[in-house]
Amino acid sequence: MSVRRPRTLVVLALVLALGAAYVVIRMTTDPGPAHCEVETATGAYDLDPDQAANAATISAVAASRRLPTRAVTIALATAMQESELRNIAHGDRDSLGLFQQRPSQGWGSAKQIQDPVYASGRFYDHLVKIPGYSRLPLTVAAQEVQRSGYPQAYAKHETSATLLAAAFTGRERAALNCTTGEGEETAPATTKQVRAQLTREFGKDLVPDQEPAAAASGSGPEAEGTLRVPADANRAESGWQLAHWAVAHATTLRLEQVSYAGRTWTSGGDNGWQKKGNSDAGHVRLVTTH
Repeated sequence: MSVRRPRTLVVLALVLALGAAYVVIRMTTDPGPAHCEVETATGAYDLDPDQAANAATISAVAASRRLPTRAVTIALATAMQESELRNIAHGDRDSLGLFQQRPSQGWGSAKQIQDPVYASGRFYDHLVKIPGYSRLPLTVAAQEVQRSGYPQAYAKHETSATLLAAAFTGRERAALNCTTGEGEETAPATTKQVRAQLTREFGKDLVPDQEPAAAASGSGPEAEGTLRVPADANRAESGWQLAHWAVAHATTLRLEQVSYAGRTWTSGGDNGWQKKGNSDAGHVRLVTTH
């Protein structure tokens, strides 16, 4: 005689099966939380998008001042120790921002210090006044700027800072990859806004306010959600520096694609830089989310 399985057990089994199928689908299709990774032949380093964006800004401000990679390494190691590359609104006494600079010590107003571009510039203002800073031990150079109570703490970040500097200055190609996750609440930036931020961080000498063709006609590629930024012909690494900057800021700017030198990074996945044709020779091509 056959025994009927209670209907509740059948329903439960069906629910469990559907649940398991949903988990498998999500694991294979969900990009997960946004994250970034720098990977070179010498090692790898994980960051979240905010940290990556701040590191890219620190490097961009150095580029605007034509400072060497060593200056970027010192600045990154300092920010890694002081704030973990986060633009924090608190610290010891009145310390704020990436470098934990203090309004009471003449670094600027609280609002200024919490602007990563301003804070980076102020750090470099002090760094370049140190004779032979690029030849000094990193801890010595950083301490001359920061006057920290723990001067040896900067040393533990030197290896990682060197790795990040190689990527964010463009010396390493296709070294930064970020996944942007999903559900960003910010509105996509316009190409005008992206260019304005690039110009502010890199300076007008490296990133003009507008492409000559677009400026003359009032239209052009930027009106279609595509931004073309020329690489500096005098700095071979500048193209990858711009490309890595764009990927690092892709989450907040809502960039969809970044292309340079025959490679393309696409948001929403974890495939890294793919080899694809790029007709914009000598330009970094940015596509905004529509």
